[in-house]
This record gives sequence, structure tokens and C-alpha cells, in this order.
Amino acid sequence: MQWLKKMRVNCLAGTLGTLDRIAGRLAAMRGRADSTPAHLAVGLDGEDAAYFYLERKGYTVVARRWSAGNIPGDVDLIAWNKTLLCFIEVKTRSQRDAAPAEAAVDHHKRATLRRLASSYVRQLPQEIPPEVRFDVISVYLGSDSDGRKNDLVHFENAFGWSERREVAQRD
Repeated sequence: MQWLKKMRVNCLAGTLGTLDRIAGRLAAMRGRADSTPAHLAVGLDGEDAAYFYLERKGYTVVARRWSAGNIPGDVDLIAWNKTLLCFIEVKTRSQRDAAPAEAAVDHHKRATLRRLASSYVRQLPQEIPPEVRFDVISVYLGSDSDGRKNDLVHFENAFGWSERREVAQRD
């Protein structure tokens, strides 16, 4: 049964990629440039790649680009891994730089993700909140034209609910 789900996810990913290429060609033929800034388009491509990666691993993605409305920022992906609720930040790069993509998840971004996660968990109907994990997925986009595929690195439990706990764990 798991192979059937993987096959479905692979088919969906391929179809989405094909539709994106067709839409781009149609826009170019009509003389319309894509109005999405390049850095945002790269980020969206990375989120799509991370989404399909998680689906293939058996996660159930329940939200993409979730925002609380009253808290600035958003969570790229929220997914269940069996009974564990995962809040996932996706960092995408079109090429490898000196600093890895995951290094961009700084203190401020971690604090924002914690506030958003707390808000999300409070709205769940369960009386007992689920166990939560914060993940980071670094995506390095490949180019089909030069034969490179996307490279994803998944950092499970990249950080916790508090900074103090992380400092204590490093010592």
C-alpha cells in the first residue's frame, strides 16, 4: 500500500512540474512576464519539493504557508508524522553558498515559529496537546537542463520550544 502512495505522490509531483512549465511557456508566448519576484519563486519551488519529499516519507501535510492572522509570519509546512505534529521551515537556495541554507533559521525566525506553533496547537480540538517537533528542510534546487536533481536535507528536531534547552543540550 505504501508503494501505491509513493507512486501517486510521484505522479502528482510530475504533473505539477509539467503544468508549471506549460504555464510559463504560455505566459511567455503571450508576452506576459511572471510577476512573482525571482527569490519568491525559488522559495515556492523549494516548498513544493519539500512537500512532495514529506509525502513520500509518509507524512501527512495538513497546512502550507499557515498564518495565525494576529501573529506576523507563517509556517511553511505543518505535517503529522504518525502522532507527532511537525512544524517545518523550508529554506531554499538555487546554488550552494558558503553558508548552508539552514543557517538562515536564526533566533528571530525560531521565536516566530514557536509563537505560531503555540497558536496552532491551541486551536486543535484535542484536550491533550500533541507532541510537537520543529524541523528544517534545506532545499538546493537542481536544474533539469544540466541533469541535476533537487538536493534536500531534512533536519528533524532542529530546535525545541526554548533557547535555554538548546544551550543546555550543547554543553
